[in-house]
Amino acid sequence: MNNKIVYLVGAGPGDPGLITVKGMACIRKADVLVYDYLVSKSLLKNAKHDAEIIYVGKQGNKHTMEQEDINQLLATKAKENKVVTRLKGGDPYVFGRGGEEGLVLKEQKIPFEVVPGITAAIATPAYAGIPVTHRSYTSTFGLITGHEDPTKDRSEIDWEKLSTGIGTLTFYMGIKNLPNIVEQLTKHGRPKDTPAAVIRWGTTTAQKTVVGTLANIVEKAKEIKPPAITIVGEVVKLRDQLNWFETRPLFGKTIVVTRSRDQASEFSDRLFDLGADVIEFPTISITGPDDFGPLDKEIKRLDSTDWVIFTSVNGVDSFFQRIFDLGGDVRDLKGVKICAIGPATTEKVREFHVKVDCQPPKYVAESVAEVLNTVEDLKGKRILMPRTDIARSYLPEELQKLGADVADIIAYKTVIADNEDDAVLEKLKSGAVDIVTFTSSSTVRNFVQIIGKDNLDDFKEKVQFASIGPITTKTIEEMDIPLSIKADEYTIPGLVKAILDQVNKNVEGEI
Repeated sequence: MNNKIVYLVGAGPGDPGLITVKGMACIRKADVLVYDYLVSKSLLKNAKHDAEIIYVGKQGNKHTMEQEDINQLLATKAKENKVVTRLKGGDPYVFGRGGEEGLVLKEQKIPFEVVPGITAAIATPAYAGIPVTHRSYTSTFGLITGHEDPTKDRSEIDWEKLSTGIGTLTFYMGIKNLPNIVEQLTKHGRPKDTPAAVIRWGTTTAQKTVVGTLANIVEKAKEIKPPAITIVGEVVKLRDQLNWFETRPLFGKTIVVTRSRDQASEFSDRLFDLGADVIEFPTISITGPDDFGPLDKEIKRLDSTDWVIFTSVNGVDSFFQRIFDLGGDVRDLKGVKICAIGPATTEKVREFHVKVDCQPPKYVAESVAEVLNTVEDLKGKRILMPRTDIARSYLPEELQKLGADVADIIAYKTVIADNEDDAVLEKLKSGAVDIVTFTSSSTVRNFVQIIGKDNLDDFKEKVQFASIGPITTKTIEEMDIPLSIKADEYTIPGLVKAILDQVNKNVEGEI
């Protein structure tokens, strides 16, 4: 069967959420994924685990691969009977050289499809609060390359018609040539008081916008480095009223999430939606126990078990997965009552369509024994606790004091993550990180072990640290880490709220 095809896909201008549905489908089906410098790396996580991923980015004068070589790479990989997805920033046919790639594929009789993407000239101004058209200001909009060499004998741009003939002008990658762009526009009739804006890394959490006029935008944008878009026109005046992206409460804040890779996404998404630049730096990894024997034995005794107590989402996942691996299903829990600590754990139990009979109002183990004993007399009751290997012994001991027969079983192991991301350490040392978050004692200990105590001492006074609950807080204090953010509710939403409160407090203190 002949599967060969090349998809020329626009990935959008930076925000991974702006990928189209069809573009995402092409990423997921690709045998070979060829991507550019401006493509969000998070999109690559959606590729098949065995996909070949090739970087061909161009950054300034640094070209990983020349365009002619990229063209041939696409053809060569397709001829190997593979599905090739060429992932390009923005739209492949808007200053993306997708047309050149398509022509080469056509010449070599290789089938291809084009998947349009949201181009930077539209998305970037929108994220900066600038609509490129507005009926009170202009109904015309132009896209122009900013790459023209000012030393050329003759420009390919008709500046005389362009300068006054179109209301909103957007220049791609024009930072280096900004003085020439301004000179040409004003020389050919555009008033010097025309509003202008330069936006760097548009639609990303690193977005920076500088606003001025043609008279002063060169001076105002002198610190801006590529990649950037320049917008010229009266619509720039609307930025103060329509600036929604850069006014989000955590915009400009860089926050490190130390949860396991599998669990980080919910937390990261909440922070990202509030404007934060999130760095996922997993310090823990979840694995199966060394021996499933004790857990298997307890699963086979569920018909004589009164309660199962879940203390974490991982415990729920591990327990049910083991039931399924043994050929059972949720019917094995018939007659067993379920206690879950915390709303996240409760929600995870419900995902398996199992009722939670008891959720203590406080999300710590200490309150569980007290609450359960008010629900029913625990004397002689069999209780199963599928937990991690590093769980504290307090709860099973308290339950045993109340006369319960407790099986405290290792359902999963929490181990230190294999994390060697030196870039994160450099950002911590340089002061580029605002907040480091901890969601368990193990994330604290493993963070210190991975980073190194000496390195921690170098930056711990520059960074704010956040804790999800009292047990985590105690470990943070034991590690001599200064703590400024504590969640009142010991959940991810509670921790997010605590971060927001602290950031608002810092802003109020600066006013």
